[in-house]
Amino acid sequence: MLSENRAVAALRVFLVVLFAILVVFQTLSLPGQFRHQAEVNPADADLRWPATFVAGFVVLCIQVVVVSTWMLLTMVKRDRIFTPAATFWVNLIIGAIGGVWLVVGVIFLYVVLHADDPGLPMVLLLLEVVITVLGLLMVVMRALLQRATTLRTDMEAVI
Repeated sequence: MLSENRAVAALRVFLVVLFAILVVFQTLSLPGQFRHQAEVNPADADLRWPATFVAGFVVLCIQVVVVSTWMLLTMVKRDRIFTPAATFWVNLIIGAIGGVWLVVGVIFLYVVLHADDPGLPMVLLLLEVVITVLGLLMVVMRALLQRATTLRTDMEAVI
């Protein structure tokens, strides 16, 4: 049990660090990068705001996953993970992953239709497959959580 508590504590530390880094990217790094790209390459300046919006949306989805994970960890620490409330946070994670999946899919289609080199489409395809695997894994984990919740509820009713 001690190792679980340490793992939860370490994960919380890294979630805070990750969230802070994501805020910096969302507010400073990405908008600044796209502004710089628009100045350096004026032909692509019209992509500045759509790219900023899309990147901000992806970062927001990752932030939703971080916050949802934090809430699930809180439920684990309080031994409340096997309750219907946990499904809400898992559903938020699945929704955020689905949002990123959709955005990367649209970007992939755009790049495939306009690419003259297979490098970027292959990287985007790999990213899309990884996101798909994570999303499907979360769907399976949600099903396992729901089964465990039902089992625990049934056991509590018997006792």
